[in-house]
Amino acid sequence: MRAVSSTGKARGWLVLAASAAVLGGLALVGLPSPAPVEPPPAPAGHAGLAARLPAPEMAVRDLLTRREESIRDGDEAAFAATVDPEAPAEFQQRQVQLFHNLRSVPLSSFGYRLDGAPLAHAPVPAADEVLASRVVLRYALSGADSVPTQRPLGYLFVRRGASWYLSADTGVVPDAWRGPWDFGRVEVRRTDRGVVVGHDAAAVDRIAEQLDASVADVTEVWGSGWAQRVGVLVPGSPEELRSLVGPEFAVDGIAGVAIADLVDTRTRRVEGARVVLSPSTTEQLSGVALGVVLRHEITHVAARAVTADGAPMWMLEGYPDYIGYRKSGLAPRDVAPDLARSVREVGPPLRLPTNTEFHQAGRRLDLAYQQSWSVVHFLAQRLGEPGLTQLYRRIAMATSPDEAEAALHESTGMTSPQLLAAWGADLPRSLA
Repeated sequence: MRAVSSTGKARGWLVLAASAAVLGGLALVGLPSPAPVEPPPAPAGHAGLAARLPAPEMAVRDLLTRREESIRDGDEAAFAATVDPEAPAEFQQRQVQLFHNLRSVPLSSFGYRLDGAPLAHAPVPAADEVLASRVVLRYALSGADSVPTQRPLGYLFVRRGASWYLSADTGVVPDAWRGPWDFGRVEVRRTDRGVVVGHDAAAVDRIAEQLDASVADVTEVWGSGWAQRVGVLVPGSPEELRSLVGPEFAVDGIAGVAIADLVDTRTRRVEGARVVLSPSTTEQLSGVALGVVLRHEITHVAARAVTADGAPMWMLEGYPDYIGYRKSGLAPRDVAPDLARSVREVGPPLRLPTNTEFHQAGRRLDLAYQQSWSVVHFLAQRLGEPGLTQLYRRIAMATSPDEAEAALHESTGMTSPQLLAAWGADLPRSLA
């Protein structure tokens, strides 16, 4: 992903009968750029040769170009020739595997570029010259991305004699991204409406089987004004999951999260929209539950271009939950068991869920999601799905509570207190 401002993150619990799994909300992962540092001094020796060589940055750009071309051409020997022959054997072997992994991924665009000044680095034994740099990977998944996206990498390059090589791809910058292809052999399944990339063939197949129907279900409610294609990533470890969604996102127990590399709501431009599913949780879900997760997260992808930071979370999460559960066949009391119990024991909620409640954990977070689903379900019955979707578009673009309140009143004829009262009065019936 490219370095962008953080938009905040959300997560919640999907409760299906006796099992629970975390549903992630939308997340835009912010990757701050480190301040540039002065380049290290040139090493002593080889002065005559160095004077005849191109500048390090020029030589490294040529090296990156050769890596791009070798991947596109399927030339393993040319790719291997860019790797430092004096680097540890493990790194050299991993680079060969990286080549094969990338060759199995459908890429419609792929390229590198140096980004910023040289960085401080540790000495490299016997190297004639060393260059550490942030490198931007720009790529597009065929069948998922309408425009390329980009992510920051950190590379260490060395010169040995007249030749430059890649010597390391970790530890150079703290926010370096690693894609699925960096974590082992990949399994890829392309469908009519997207692509699934993971490591476990059974998990990838299971998700791919539901992907097209899930995209169609989301489009049925949201409308056709989005790409209607989705890239789904299925990491194989917590380390890979953290790399894909960002180091600050709580990944323990999550079933899915929708992310985007870049969002500009003014121009409606979204780059790198992905649904990331955790196999450690999703493999425990029934087919019905997996469908709920996919529809929920795909709704975030479809709506991301018109979703502003700071908008009311009860709508931002309740609407995807509404679409997620819409064709599940589950009764409302099974979708919202904690809410049903609370209504029986203490009565209807005294307020709509606040944004801060979506940053809690455990049962309190479960209840916030269940309340949000319930109030949006109530609005769907009052407004119809086209009216509900129009309401989402207005509230999701609100950047202040006053704007959100005005959108609610103009679209429904109700203020927030009136909505709370009407919804609360309906709960004993709807959750019976």
